Amino acid sequence: MSYSPERSLLAVILSLILTPALADDTQPALATTEPSTIRVLLVASLETTLSSQMAGTLGEFKAALGQTVAKDAVLARFDCAEAQARARVAAAELTMARQNLDAKRNLRKLDAVGDLEVSVANTEVQKADGARALAQAQSGYCVVQAPFAGRVAKVHAKPFQTVPAGTPLFDLVSDGALKVRLNVPSSLLPKLKKDQALEVEILETGKAYPAHVSAINARVDAVAQTVELEARLDAAHPELIAGMSGTARFPDNNE
Repeated sequence: MSYSPERSLLAVILSLILTPALADDTQPALATTEPSTIRVLLVASLETTLSSQMAGTLGEFKAALGQTVAKDAVLARFDCAEAQARARVAAAELTMARQNLDAKRNLRKLDAVGDLEVSVANTEVQKADGARALAQAQSGYCVVQAPFAGRVAKVHAKPFQTVPAGTPLFDLVSDGALKVRLNVPSSLLPKLKKDQALEVEILETGKAYPAHVSAINARVDAVAQTVELEARLDAAHPELIAGMSGTARFPDNNE
C-alpha cells in the first residue's frame, strides 16, 4: 500500500478530536462513585494528660503503663516537706493574727485603741487566712489523683525525677464504650442523621460491631470535602481499646 500524506493527516486530526471526547465520557462515572466503606478510629470517651501542678521531686509512684485505676486513685506523690512546712507557718500566722484581733477588740472596749487599729487587725486576719488557704491548696498539688476511672495509656515521668510545674506525668483514657471518629464525603450529608445505624469493622479483631451516629460536625471541610462524624458503639467490648482502626459501612449505602 502506497503512503498518502492526506490519509496520515486525517488520522492525526481524528485522534485529537476523539481522545478528549472519550475522557469526558469516563469522567462522570468517576465523579459519581461513592465509597461504600469509610476509615474509622476508636477513641476513648474521656482522655487527658495529667501534668504536675508544682515544681518538685516525685516520690511515691503508684501507676504503671496499662494499669486500671479507679476515680480519685493516687497515681503519684511529690516530696512535699517544704510545701507542708509553708502550710504550718501560714496556719501559725493566722492564729497569731486572730489573737491580735481579740486583743485589739478588748482594748477597744476600754477605749485604749481606736476603731482604725481594730479594723487593721481584722484585715490582717483576712490576709493570714488567705495565705493559709493558698498554702493548703499548694500542698494539695503534692498528690496526683485520677480524675476519672480508666487506664494509664502512657507514663511520661520516672520515680524520684525532679520536674518543673506543667510537666506531663500520665496519659489517662477512660473505660467503657468507645467513641468512633470518621470523616465521610460531604455528598452523603443529606442522608445522614443523628442515631443513624452503622456497622464498624475493626482491623485488629476482624469483627464487626453495631454503632449509632452520636454527633455530626456543623462545618464541612472545604478542602477535603468531608464532614466529621462521631458514633458510639452500642455496647462495651473488652477486646477493643482506643487507637484501633477499621472501616464503617452505612446500611443504606450497601451495594
